[in-house]
Amino acid sequence: MSPAAVLRSEWIKIRTLRGTAWSLPAVFLLTAGFAIAGNAATGDSEADSPDFDALFSVFLGLNLGQIAAISFGTMAMSSEYQGGAIRASLTAVPRRGLFYAAKLANVAGPALAMGLVTTFVSFLGGSAFLGDAALGPGDGQALRACLGGAVYLALMALFAAGLTAVLRSGLAVLSILIPFILVVSLVLGETSGSVADYLPDRAGQQVLYVDPPGDLAPLAGLGVTALWTAAAVLAGWWSLRRRDA
Repeated sequence: MSPAAVLRSEWIKIRTLRGTAWSLPAVFLLTAGFAIAGNAATGDSEADSPDFDALFSVFLGLNLGQIAAISFGTMAMSSEYQGGAIRASLTAVPRRGLFYAAKLANVAGPALAMGLVTTFVSFLGGSAFLGDAALGPGDGQALRACLGGAVYLALMALFAAGLTAVLRSGLAVLSILIPFILVVSLVLGETSGSVADYLPDRAGQQVLYVDPPGDLAPLAGLGVTALWTAAAVLAGWWSLRRRDA
């Protein structure tokens, strides 16, 4: 099969999965919905607080939206290991590198596209309730946060897909990543100082702040998340290449 045909076939598989049919829309609903609802409820009442960040306040929902992005990447990859489907896939596409690249491309592309819609709607919708405290759409930091937030969501989806290729179990990956992000990362962030700044989720989210709370600059933090993702993707490739289907 040609690369274009493999890309097309992988896209058909991913978009017809029941799990991925809800996980990508959930990225938007959770992130943008929470941002708009939260800022509509509080308005600019917290603007005088020393911890208030007008940029991050409109992206608070991303903490939930990233769970949906992780679920999308996990389910897109784990479907191959249910019922031995991986054998049929590798019979049709014996070039494992091509198969894996096509699968990842069909994770990254939709996740990035949904991420762009999500972050811009979150910014515009959330900022509408902040009054004079809001950043304008033309502000460079706002544009950086919207674009960086979309890239972050795509990276987290790819991170989950790579781990799924290693563990070959969507349940195992979700059982590790979701508690880690919701509990472990939060606890470490409160107790271990700069060590927590290099975790994949905390590092990548530095791009969402006007004044990042950690040691990493916004783009440097996104780069750290990209390194975590690259490691997971390469580990997934090694596993797919070395292990029997």
